[in-house]
Amino acid sequence: MTVKPNRLFLCWMLVAGMAVFSGCEGDANNKNSEDSSAKKNSDNREDVSDLVGKIEVDGSSTVFPMTTLAADGFKQTYPDVEVKVGESGTGGGFVRFSAGETQISDASRPIKQKEFAECQSNGVEFIELPVAYDGLTFVVHKENDWAKELTVDHLKAIFQEDGTATKWSDLNGDWPAEDIVIFAPGTASGTFDYAKEVLAKDGDMRSNMTTSENDNVIVSGVAGDKNAIGFFGASYYFENQDKLNSVAIVNPASGAAVSPTSETIESGEYAPFSRPLFIYVNKEAANRPEVQAFVKYYLNEAGRVAQERSYVGLPEEIYTRARANFLNKAAGTHFLNAEGEHRKGSLEDVFVSENLVNAAQ
Repeated sequence: MTVKPNRLFLCWMLVAGMAVFSGCEGDANNKNSEDSSAKKNSDNREDVSDLVGKIEVDGSSTVFPMTTLAADGFKQTYPDVEVKVGESGTGGGFVRFSAGETQISDASRPIKQKEFAECQSNGVEFIELPVAYDGLTFVVHKENDWAKELTVDHLKAIFQEDGTATKWSDLNGDWPAEDIVIFAPGTASGTFDYAKEVLAKDGDMRSNMTTSENDNVIVSGVAGDKNAIGFFGASYYFENQDKLNSVAIVNPASGAAVSPTSETIESGEYAPFSRPLFIYVNKEAANRPEVQAFVKYYLNEAGRVAQERSYVGLPEEIYTRARANFLNKAAGTHFLNAEGEHRKGSLEDVFVSENLVNAAQ
C-alpha cells in the first residue's frame, strides 16, 4: 500500500522553511545595516568633517584671543585640522607672513608700506579682512582718583620722548607730585604702533617705559603701582575692570570726555583711539580646503566671537564685503594708496573695492 504525504504537513513545512530563510536573510541585512550605520557614526558623522591639514597663524596679541576662540569653535566640526595660533605682535607676525612662513597674520592695525613691500619682494599676495573693532584703552591704578580724564595733549606730554610730563603734577598742579610710571605693549605690537601714530607720529615714544608683548604684564604692572599708567586693547580692560580704572579721553572734535565702551567704540565717539582689527590671509594658501573652511568660519562667526572676547563686532555690511573679497580672492590692501601713503577715514569709507592696491602691482 502506498502512503501519500499529508498535504497539510507539506504546506506547513514549506512555509516554515521560507520563514527560516527569510529570517536568516533579514538578520544578515540588519547586521549589514547596523555595521554600515556604526561606520557612518564613527567615521562620517554629519556634524564632523574628515577634512585634514594644518594652519599656522601668528601676529597681534590683541587679535590672539579672537582667533583662538575661532580656532576652538572650528575644531568642533573639523577635528583633524590643526590651527596653531601665536602672538608675536603685529609687526613680528608680518615678518613671518611676508616670508611665507604662516598662512594667516593677525593684525591690530593695517599693513605698513615696508611690510607691503616685503610681501611684494617675496611674491606673497594676501587678502585683507577686517574682523572687529577695538578701542585702545588707557588705564590707571584703582586708587588713582585724579586722572579720570585726559586730553590727547596730556597723553603726548606723558608718552613722547621729549614730553614735558614726568610727574602727575606736571599735567595739573592739583595732582600728586609723583613720578608717572609707564607701561606699554612691546614695540613690535600693532597696539604700540597705533598709539605712536597718534601720540608721537614724527618722533619717538619714551625710552624709559616698561614694555611687554604680554598684555597681562601691563595689567599687573599698572595694578601694582598707584602712579602708573598703561595702555592696551579694550578687551583687556573689560576683563580687568576689577583691577584697573580706564581713563576717559577728550574727543578732539566734540570736546567731550568719552570712556571706552562697546557703544562709543563702534560709533567712533571714542576718538581718536577706536580702530579696526584684521586677519591677513596668504592668497595661495587660501586655495587649500582647510584654510578656506577656517576663514569662512571665522568671518561667519566674527561678530559673535568679537562679543565673547569683549571686542565690538563690525557692521554686517563690512562682513559682507570681507566675505566677497575672500570668495573672489581680491588680493591687496585698502589702507595704502598706489604711492604707499596711508589712507585716512572710517572703515566703511576705506574698505571699498576701488581702494584696493594689489601686492603684485
